[in-house]
This record gives sequence, structure tokens and C-alpha cells, in this order.
Amino acid sequence: MASSSSSNSNDDRKRTIVSALCKSKHLDPTKFLDNVVNDLKSLSINNNDEFNKWVAFAENFPSDPEACSKGLTQLNEHFLEKAVLVGGGYTPSGADIIVFSTVHPYVISLPDSDKKNLPHLLRWMDYIQSTHDLGELFKWIELEKTTFIPPAWVEPEPSSKKAEPDTKKAASNAKATKSGADTEKKSDVPKKQATGNAEAATEKKKLPEKVPDNKDAELSVTLLKIQIGLIRKASKHPSADSLLVEEIDVGEGKVRQVVSGLAKYCSPEDLKNRLVALITNVKPGKLRDVVSEGLVLCASNADHTAVEPLIVPEGAKIGECVTFAGYEGKPEDVLNPKKKQLDKITPNLFTDDKGVATFKGVPFMTSAGPCTSTIPNGSVK
Repeated sequence: MASSSSSNSNDDRKRTIVSALCKSKHLDPTKFLDNVVNDLKSLSINNNDEFNKWVAFAENFPSDPEACSKGLTQLNEHFLEKAVLVGGGYTPSGADIIVFSTVHPYVISLPDSDKKNLPHLLRWMDYIQSTHDLGELFKWIELEKTTFIPPAWVEPEPSSKKAEPDTKKAASNAKATKSGADTEKKSDVPKKQATGNAEAATEKKKLPEKVPDNKDAELSVTLLKIQIGLIRKASKHPSADSLLVEEIDVGEGKVRQVVSGLAKYCSPEDLKNRLVALITNVKPGKLRDVVSEGLVLCASNADHTAVEPLIVPEGAKIGECVTFAGYEGKPEDVLNPKKKQLDKITPNLFTDDKGVATFKGVPFMTSAGPCTSTIPNGSVK
């Protein structure tokens, strides 16, 4: 009886998985449900070793509470530096649907205290349920998400006002010097010299204010023109295995050709129809004889084993510029490579512990919200 019960349970699990796969691919599940007793490997054309590994994981996933907990912990660790199960990109595969369908009933029944120990697994599950309409099959997993509130911007005091106290102080010192000279009857100290000293003191006070202002201007993110673009087409570089060539629409009436070093992490199919954050005022140049007219901003972890284009929120408009609260200024028409402006700014671009892309902690903001990444505490360039 126990064996029969276990068999029925496995068949029910497979039926749920088949229904989810069919729904994700807009297929009629009734044509496939009769074959659920077969290996799940036979239900997908992606029959490679990596895919088969996760099918086996799903088929053998335990129902015993202790063993189940270990399996969920294993998945959570896997998603520490991964967005999806198969491949190095961000597009969910059949393996993701299969494993999601398998672990969903266990995860949704966990108490909140246990869910907090599985942040990477829950982030992945939220990604799957957000990108695939599986509502009829699986109850929505509610996650507590932190709402980002931009820091308040305090208007700096004009430098002319800052200089007034110093000027008055210098004038007061000059007056005191003159008064002291009169008292001591040192009439040989010219009035012009006292005035000159006061002006020199004022200039000395003003000088340090200008130096950091100029330095900050050189490092301001507002020098960059970061626009939202849509990748219309992506293909492999004709002479470099590590490069991809994208045609990106930024609302100019024509596409921009951009070369990116993403071939190791994304396939051309992964990038097609994806919104990206693109620096559009870099100087056009050639990468292995192919012209590139922009720079796709990507997040990466410390050892660059995980790299992905920044995730632009749904609803952001093609061509709109990314903004940064508290930073105002006009971008350069074209960045000057000799000034190394980009090299000076990119060390201040990073994702925070929640994966929000920032400049010095201030988010990349679009009309639909901030740009993000599945890679927390990573560099952005």
C-alpha cells in the first residue's frame, strides 16, 4: 500500500509539472497528461546534461521534512550567483518550470521564519511566478519587499553666501589691525597694505571651495547619458567568440549597433527584446572590426563568474534617460577618452545588498522604478 501511495504521489507531481510546462508554452495539457508515467526527460527537447540534472532533482525530490529542508537549502545556495537554473543568462527554461512546480507546495507551506533563511530561492521563485502565468496551478507566494525611498536632497548653500562670513571676518581683522596700529602710533603701516591683507585672506578662504567642486564635476554621473534601449536583434560577433553584437532601439528612429562581451553569459536569444540601460554618449569605436555605438551596463560579482545586463523595470520607456536623485547636470555630448571620465565614474557604480543599481548609493531611476540586478553587492560597468 505504501508503495502504491508513493507511486500515486509521484504521478500527481508529474501531472502538475506537465500542466505547468504546457501552460508556460501555451500548449494543451490533455495531449500530454497520458504520458506522465514516463520520464520527465521525454517531455522536453532540451535533453542535455544540465537539463537532465535538474529533471532528476525534481523526480527524486524528497517529501520527508528533514530531507526536503536540505534540498531547499541546496537550491538557495545555487541561486546565490544564478538567475535561472540552466545556462548563464536570465531566461527561465523548462528546467526552471519543472523545479518550481516541484518545490512550490513545500515552500508555500513554510513559516515566515524559515522563508527568511531562503532569500535567493524565494527571489528566483518570485521571478518565475512573475514572468509566467501559473496562477491557476499554484497559489501566489507573497514576499515582503522593501520599498525604496530616495534620500532627501538638500540644496547646497551658494558659495557666494558661504564666503560672506569669511569676508566680514577678514574685513574685521583688517579694521582691528588698523585700530591697533593707531593705538600704538605705528602710522608708517599703510592703509593700502591692510586692505591688501584683507583681500588676500578672503581669497585664501575661497580657494579651497573651488577645488573639490571641480573634482566632483569630473566624477559626476550626470556626465553620462544613460538611456533605456530595447534590443531588437542580437547575434554572435563574426570574429570573436566572447562578443555579441546587438541592435538597440533608443528611440532615435534607427537602431544603434553595440558590441558587448556577453557571449559567455547570455545567448543572442536571451537578449532579444530585452530592455537595457545603455550609455549612449561614449565615443563610437571598433571592437574586432565591428563598430560599437554604446555601452550596455551590466552587473557582475567579484570574480566575474556571473555577469548580466541590468534589469530595467517593466513599463520604462524606450529612450528615456536614467536619473539620480540629488544629481543635476547636462551630460557630455561625447565623453572624452583622454579625460578618462568613464574610468573615474564606474568605480562608484554598484548594486546594493538588495540588487538595486546605484551611483554612490543613489539608485538608477526610471519612470517605472529603479534598475536592478539578481547580483547583489556587485560592480556595474
